[in-house]
Amino acid sequence: MNILSKVSVCKGRPRAFDLDEALAAALRVFWRNGYEAASMAELTAAMGITKPSLYAAFGNKEALFHKALDLYEREKLAYMTSALEAPTARAVAERLLRGALQMQTSTCDPKGCLGVISAAACGAEAEPIKAEVVKRRASSEAAIVKRFEEAKAAGEFPDGLEPAALVRYLFALMQGLALQGGSGATCAELCQLVETSLQVWPTK
Repeated sequence: MNILSKVSVCKGRPRAFDLDEALAAALRVFWRNGYEAASMAELTAAMGITKPSLYAAFGNKEALFHKALDLYEREKLAYMTSALEAPTARAVAERLLRGALQMQTSTCDPKGCLGVISAAACGAEAEPIKAEVVKRRASSEAAIVKRFEEAKAAGEFPDGLEPAALVRYLFALMQGLALQGGSGATCAELCQLVETSLQVWPTK
């Protein structure tokens, strides 16, 4: 843990809370409720800090969400980066689907997808949050499109199948998995969804 997480930059006094633990708690609140529905009262209660301490350590609610989103991508979505190293497009898809499945069947975290929940629930005032979530998702999609274009050049795709369209299909599956997980689907049902998706996957 970074020693700066324990030390205040204000007057050199030690903080009364751990920044990493507080951020992890904030992530769980955002993940469970979405951005707009996560109240400051619920955030500070979960983080074990006061509102002034939150502002001093993390900035406003939007800045806190950005930091929580960074943590979510770094820790919870790490499987997406490793999936790109798989030897075939189908293997990439399998790693992504199984990684998404593991998140939804874990008992340690909220269900659903932080990005989907927050973007779908954003009103006009939170449009910058939705834009940021969409931008990050587009970046992830672009990386997978590039990997699938390499697979197409290697002859893995049947004629007429475009990498970008297949990536949109894959993301629709992953988002559907998260939505069903968040709405109470059982582990067996989610596993069946992944296995069925892999059975009908159009590449070898």
